[in-house]
Amino acid sequence: MRNNTRTRPVRLKKITEIAEKIGLKSGEIELYGDYKAKIKLSVLDRLKSCPNGKYIDVTAITPTPLGEGKTVTTIGLSLGLNRIGKKVITTLRQSSLGPVFGIKGGATGGGKSLILPTEDLNLHFTGDNYAVMAAHNLCSSFIDNSLYRGNPLGIDEKNIVWRRVLDISDRFLRNVQTGLGTKEDGIPRLSGFDISSASEVMSVLSLSASLKDLRKRLGRIVVAFTRTGKPVTAEDLNIAGSMAVVLKDAVKPNIIQTSENTACFVHTGPFGNIAHGNSSVIADKMALKLAEYTVTESGFGSDLGMEKFMDIKCRQSGLIPDCVVIVCSVRALKVHSGKFTVMAGRPLDKEMLREDLSVVAKGMCNLEKHIGNAKLFGMPIVVAVNRFDTDTDKEIRLVLKKAIDAGADYAVVSDVYKEGGRGGVELANAVVKASAQKSKFKFLYDLSSPIKEKIEIVARKIYGAGKVSYSPLADRKIKLFTKLGWGKLPICMAKTHLSLSHDPKLKGCPKEYTLPITDIRASIGAGFLYPMCGEVRTMPGLPANPRGARIDIDKDGNSIGLL
Repeated sequence: MRNNTRTRPVRLKKITEIAEKIGLKSGEIELYGDYKAKIKLSVLDRLKSCPNGKYIDVTAITPTPLGEGKTVTTIGLSLGLNRIGKKVITTLRQSSLGPVFGIKGGATGGGKSLILPTEDLNLHFTGDNYAVMAAHNLCSSFIDNSLYRGNPLGIDEKNIVWRRVLDISDRFLRNVQTGLGTKEDGIPRLSGFDISSASEVMSVLSLSASLKDLRKRLGRIVVAFTRTGKPVTAEDLNIAGSMAVVLKDAVKPNIIQTSENTACFVHTGPFGNIAHGNSSVIADKMALKLAEYTVTESGFGSDLGMEKFMDIKCRQSGLIPDCVVIVCSVRALKVHSGKFTVMAGRPLDKEMLREDLSVVAKGMCNLEKHIGNAKLFGMPIVVAVNRFDTDTDKEIRLVLKKAIDAGADYAVVSDVYKEGGRGGVELANAVVKASAQKSKFKFLYDLSSPIKEKIEIVARKIYGAGKVSYSPLADRKIKLFTKLGWGKLPICMAKTHLSLSHDPKLKGCPKEYTLPITDIRASIGAGFLYPMCGEVRTMPGLPANPRGARIDIDKDGNSIGLL
């Protein structure tokens, strides 16, 4: 539980002032009202000879369904760095309407560590998510139109891998039949919907280095296979150019501000449990040229967003991180002891809110594993304990000590929710020290390794699995993808975020279990293969008590319930 004392409203500055402060010129931004703007890609050309600043990735332990304050800490760290005189830019992903109206809510931080304007960011913002949805579904319509017009490409109707997307959670659309009605309404076939953040178009947008690169990647997207087993691409459908036109503004990063008027670039929103879970390469490259410190965030824990940040995003961008921050909380460690269960929308067990050092110590195995994961990449590590009102000093001291014992370079308390930048000064100083160390960065696996070997390296080293099993479907696809020359792509594992394993019920640090690979899909435009670990839903469903039921407009016309 948090201290719910109301704080003074933040006085927003014009986005032109925020942009000017970090070195952007007036002609390099496109205004969307007074408090948000897009940044032109020409900035990268102007700044190409400037050195890069420090690159900080914020990750976390395995979260509970409530979240453990990773975004709050990411923003608060940036505020803390600003407090100690560092020029800093935060780079984050855009919210999806699915979580906003589902369980999690928005992705704008909380307390005194916020990105603003909150309502804009949580809802329509500058339209990037809609552009992704439109580009994706435009491709879907071209597939069906090709079938309707005599199927000149020889597409196997039972081997179309491109579905449709929507930016809301709706389990009833996971599997659908299209083309029902008369002959004029199309050809009936089985299909379905994914959430927009799981679209390969979102990953392509996030990993592209330029508009030209975006266009090439869109053309490489594989949407189906012919009856002879040949891949059919968006280029083959003559739709990649139109998709690029739909996305030509979405490829530009967005600039807004934090609750202490520092700059924040928000761009793209791939999910960390399905896609690679990181903000855009373009936004990071811009920030690194403009600031001394760029603080970014990877989706969920080190087993998901951080591993993909290192092995996918850093490979493709050529950027090398300087430090990893691992966010944890006492309450999450208590859950990882196995004694407590947390469910969204239900009150916490009262016993969980009482001091219990033995339970905290038992749950520490989860934090220790995430520290070990970061060490596999040669990263300096700072552990940030996100303080809650119910935490006791003894519990926090125990976590700090055990984090250092497990190999963290620094372990500090983060009180940025209540104190903003002032509560992040200690964390900021630790990050400055850690990122000053000489980098020993390394990738987890070699791209030339066979597909199964790469999967098993991630499964054993990052997840702690004893072995990996493959369904007949996964085996067939691995053989096919190898034959097609896709075997040297990196791996983007899709699995639950609620456990280091594939099973959300396995808390703590499960070991020697069998990780099931039920399917493997190819995102050739994005440049990775993604194995499906167990039951993974690419279209979420709404919970029993969705957050959207508590969102409304008050008598003055203001939105309420979004925070």
